[in-house]
Amino acid sequence: MSEIEAVVFDIGNVLVEWHPERPFDRVLGEAERRRLFAEVDLEGMNRAVDLGAPFAESVEALAARHPERADAIRLWRECWMEMFAPVIEGSVALLRALRAAGVPVYALSNFGPETFEMAEAAYPFLREFDRRFISGRLGVMKPDAAIYEMLEQETGHAPSRLLFIDDRPENIAAAEARGWQGHLFTGSEGVARRLREAGLAGMEDVQ
Repeated sequence: MSEIEAVVFDIGNVLVEWHPERPFDRVLGEAERRRLFAEVDLEGMNRAVDLGAPFAESVEALAARHPERADAIRLWRECWMEMFAPVIEGSVALLRALRAAGVPVYALSNFGPETFEMAEAAYPFLREFDRRFISGRLGVMKPDAAIYEMLEQETGHAPSRLLFIDDRPENIAAAEARGWQGHLFTGSEGVARRLREAGLAGMEDVQ
């Protein structure tokens, strides 16, 4: 019997690629995109959205603070689906293999409420989790310990029985500090290997 009871997936760059630079490089060119990202706090705006701030209004507020860059800033809203693509098919196959084997699977992701609705409309497999813990709905985001505690309390699993898959070392470190098991995502092949090593039911032949 495996020591792992449930698997927790991040979403961006684990199940679907997240590359916010793509539309900016396409429209502005890489050099101008680098200047824009250095001079305008798009990342801070996105963090606020991930904590529940309204998406369109947040983009417009930032554009208003930088009128000379307004059109470029609005690409964040207009081209959001270009940033969040494509699906990482191997990871989705593993998610589905776990579910087919009866292993509980949860999402734990930093995501705005509205952008998550856009994402699940485009990628219906995001509805296939047993539970989803989305930062913008909860008002707290990784790597804050509170969001990990929420998952523990609501699912009833002991921390040591959870395997967390995320692409950011600080998020893995926060989970491991609570006693979770962690796997830093570098590709679905590594996840498959970790699941086989864990001895989870139905994972013997996953690739």
